[in-house]
Amino acid sequence: MTRGTAAQIVRFALVGAVNTGTYYGLYLLFLPRVPYVVAHVTAFLLAMVGSFFLTSYFTYRTRPTWRKFLLFPLTNAANFVITTTGMYVLVDLLGLSSTWAPLIAAAAAIPVTFVLSRTIMLRPETRAAPESLDESVAHTTETA
Repeated sequence: MTRGTAAQIVRFALVGAVNTGTYYGLYLLFLPRVPYVVAHVTAFLLAMVGSFFLTSYFTYRTRPTWRKFLLFPLTNAANFVITTTGMYVLVDLLGLSSTWAPLIAAAAAIPVTFVLSRTIMLRPETRAAPESLDESVAHTTETA
């Protein structure tokens, strides 16, 4: 493993901790109001948007593009399947508290999510001059 990859893993873990905290805080906020699966899905989707920008800027130090933004949920698809299945098994089959199940399920998904996110975020762009999200927002603001 190169030093650059090791640094990415450390930054990925930090982003993962922030993302997990965001997800878990949102999950606990929604849990008293809706069924645990609805709380999980809603918190997961909201946290994923923040995770995309942290992963782009901090973990891989690459600019966010629309292509990466649209592909990023694919990197989380495996995470979503692992965590959702894990929560079901932990809560409904093993009787674990729905308060703690998401943290255990999230830990199981970390290695898969790292490999997939690295592949998406560091993949070269296919077009000559891709438009970043920052440039797109600035352009939209200027023309509005």
